[in-house]
Amino acid sequence: MSWDPNHFDRPTKTEWRPADPEPVPHPSPPQRHWLRRLLAPVIAGGLLLWKVAGPLLIALKGIKFLSTGVTFLVSIAAYATIWGWRFAVGFTVLLFIHEMGHVLQLRREGVPFTAPLFIPFLGAFVGMKQLPKNAFVEAKVGLAGPVIGTLGAGACFALAVTMDSDLLRAISYTGFFLNLLNLIPVLPLDGGRAAAAFHPVFWFVGLFVVALLFFLHHNLILLLILLLGGYELYSRWSKRNDPESRAYHQTSWQQRVIVGTVYIALIVVLVAGMEASYIKREL
Repeated sequence: MSWDPNHFDRPTKTEWRPADPEPVPHPSPPQRHWLRRLLAPVIAGGLLLWKVAGPLLIALKGIKFLSTGVTFLVSIAAYATIWGWRFAVGFTVLLFIHEMGHVLQLRREGVPFTAPLFIPFLGAFVGMKQLPKNAFVEAKVGLAGPVIGTLGAGACFALAVTMDSDLLRAISYTGFFLNLLNLIPVLPLDGGRAAAAFHPVFWFVGLFVVALLFFLHHNLILLLILLLGGYELYSRWSKRNDPESRAYHQTSWQQRVIVGTVYIALIVVLVAGMEASYIKREL
């Protein structure tokens, strides 16, 4: 049997067309997600600070807020490394609102003070350049922070309910908790300043509460409060019989009723706020 070359059909021209070359992928532009993650909390914090506190800062002329703004943004960046920038912004704004309560009352009482400063993982503070004229004024300055801070946390919770946001609920819960913690009657906490309107013996109660909390939770912040509170207690208690100290802590029963009523009301509202904003975890 012979082979016939004409037995097979010759391929057509289209069958001999070479295959189209595969497209060469173009290199994608370099990703800059890290840059957005770095700048987002700083930009968001600055904008939110200006939106929330801009009118207030303009009204409080003469206060050097440059250090406040810098430490505010640094705190946001620090908290964002653990909880994310959204929570960090909301949390730091609530701290700012709390400190503004002290600022407003200090201005009202004519007590010179420093600009609010934020310390990452320790909170924020406003320093008084001198003691107020008496313990009642000191109590009002101390309670002004938790009062305004509670209003700020309450506004955050109302917004959380409106938007059905668990993030805002968590921020408001943290705000309620920190304002409640600040009411422990030991210096340098706000509750310690409120206790000055009654009797220095209340500082022993506060010191015991902080010591108990530290024993249960071994928190370094509680240890710092314990050390500072012990020093302040020793300093003031050793001068309790001095005429100047006795005159400073002399308060009327009406003033004590006012301080006690606000103090107890704050505790009730803050506990209720924590209960309402608490998010139950599903196991």
